Amino acid sequence: MNLKSSQFNWISLRPWLTLLAIVWLLGSIGLSWLVNSLLIIFAVMLIVPIVGFIGFRWWLQHNLVTENCPVCAYELAGLNKTQVQCPNCGEQLAVEKGHFQRIAPEGTIDITAVEVNTPTDEL
Repeated sequence: MNLKSSQFNWISLRPWLTLLAIVWLLGSIGLSWLVNSLLIIFAVMLIVPIVGFIGFRWWLQHNLVTENCPVCAYELAGLNKTQVQCPNCGEQLAVEKGHFQRIAPEGTIDITAVEVNTPTDEL
């Protein structure tokens, strides 16, 4: 057995001996704090995304409005208290209290036209 092969074996065992020394040192001072902290970190990493996903779905369910455009009757979606533009007619709309409302400049009177059929007298 020569010196080079003996040295090579010790070099390949060095990481395992270091790991064994660290485990022995932590075992001698007590591992309960380390195990508890790892379990807490694992639980937080598992629970936070689930609670976040459920919270986001609840928020989205209460704030997403799907309705027809008041100008062209195109169905679109928007969030409460925001402004959206209708992709069909290009009208700016405000989303308030679960409904789309047309944004009109100050002084504009918004009307709805109604078709009235009148009888015609033919001579």
